[in-house]
Amino acid sequence: MSTATAIEFKITPLNAPLGAVVTGLDGSQAVAPEKILQLKQALRDYHILIFKEQKLTDEQFLNFAFYFGSLFVPSDETPVLASQPGVTPVIIPVSNVDGGYTGTGELTFHSDHKWTPYPSSGSLLYALEIPSAGGNTYWLNTNLAYETLDETTKNQIANLQLITYNPFLHDRNEPRKPYRLDNTIPLISPVFPHPLVRTHPESGKKHLYLDAATEVEIVGLEPQEGAALIERLRKHLNQPQFYYQHNWSVGDIVYWDNQATLHYREAFDPSERRVLHRISLAGSRPF
Repeated sequence: MSTATAIEFKITPLNAPLGAVVTGLDGSQAVAPEKILQLKQALRDYHILIFKEQKLTDEQFLNFAFYFGSLFVPSDETPVLASQPGVTPVIIPVSNVDGGYTGTGELTFHSDHKWTPYPSSGSLLYALEIPSAGGNTYWLNTNLAYETLDETTKNQIANLQLITYNPFLHDRNEPRKPYRLDNTIPLISPVFPHPLVRTHPESGKKHLYLDAATEVEIVGLEPQEGAALIERLRKHLNQPQFYYQHNWSVGDIVYWDNQATLHYREAFDPSERRVLHRISLAGSRPF
């Protein structure tokens, strides 16, 4: 790798509830230590960073990602997107062609790997081919969602633990459920309760750690009570004041903090190609 240079790049906050655009940085070149720290601090503050006009090989993309952490590696017991027995690809093709993953339909607001013991800290998604319409990605600020809750609700959820069930072990013939109401059904994988209100490990801010539609269960609450609470929190989450819509351009890399955001994808025309590459970074136990 070439010698790192302190190249000047610009970080411009978006006029949105989260996000900043990084221009003037070439991810194929070595980045000086003080500049890496500047980017990490910007991610902490803005939750997502959008790197424009990148032209990277897979190896260069991986080297760039390694500035921010080590790879997220799931266990065989907790499969994730693209998992095969004994291996999960380092770079996952988020694509509707050539054996890629996630198809062409709508993907509801979620954070990645929440059903694992140590969910990923973040991911980088690199756009190679983009459809002419649709397929945009939205990111949602879960700290803002938490802070705008009323004090009664904050107190109610302060010490609750949430189980998120693994959607990749879901029986495709069974309808998806927003809440696990029947506890008599045997589990087919281990479960890992995490705080419903998560404290960010770097900023110390509190975040509502809840997906929009994945099957969940609150530890210690009666099913009907838990389901009603989750429905109310999800209604609160689903507000435009919390999210930013990203219209992709070829060459964009979006690096998001998986501990501080949810993301959503619009559906797009199946006859068009959409090809992006994703790398996910290791995280810690939520607290």
